Amino acid sequence: MAPPSTSPAPMAPASTSPAEDHRPQQAALAKSTLLGGVGDLDAAVSLRLHAFFLPVPRLLLKALEVAGDGRIWLPVPISLLLISTTTSSSRVSPLLVGLVAGLLLDIAFVGLAKLVFRRPRPAYNAADMYVAVAVDHWSFPSGHSSRAFLVAAYLAGSGLPREALYLWAAATSASRVLLGRHYVLDVVAGAWLGVLEAWLSSLILTFLCARGSFLVC
Repeated sequence: MAPPSTSPAPMAPASTSPAEDHRPQQAALAKSTLLGGVGDLDAAVSLRLHAFFLPVPRLLLKALEVAGDGRIWLPVPISLLLISTTTSSSRVSPLLVGLVAGLLLDIAFVGLAKLVFRRPRPAYNAADMYVAVAVDHWSFPSGHSSRAFLVAAYLAGSGLPREALYLWAAATSASRVLLGRHYVLDVVAGAWLGVLEAWLSSLILTFLCARGSFLVC
């Protein structure tokens, strides 16, 4: 009679957390960009934050996503600007002119940066994201973040409540990481870009006010 086998039974692989499941893939994606080792660290930190804040209601994060969507922020100011030109007065609002100028700069700068860096979005990004144009497939920098901080910085300069505007911009930017749409570095770069765009749009507005008679400055 053969002796009973004494070889240990194979052990089931230990379960891994969502953060551990995506770690190798995230490292590979980060190394495919121009950001190098900084991108690797950024990907790891972003994944940890995304996993830690999963209990945050997704509906709230999606609401912030919609509130910073370019499909709202670009058409609405342009429409108001066009409407103002059809009124009895021949002058238009400088606030709208500067805001539209900043939003157009934002499209150009963000689109160019995305094409240059070509950083893939996080692997855990859900499939419920709307992609308006081809460059939206890339992650760096965050267009929502740049747009939110552009609007906040520009409108704060016009006398609107500064704290509320920047709180909205910060919450919108944070939601991009928590939703898994972007890495932390994407939204930080986007925020700085948005502030720069607000400054440039103010310069453009100053120039137009000095040269044109169609603005009430």
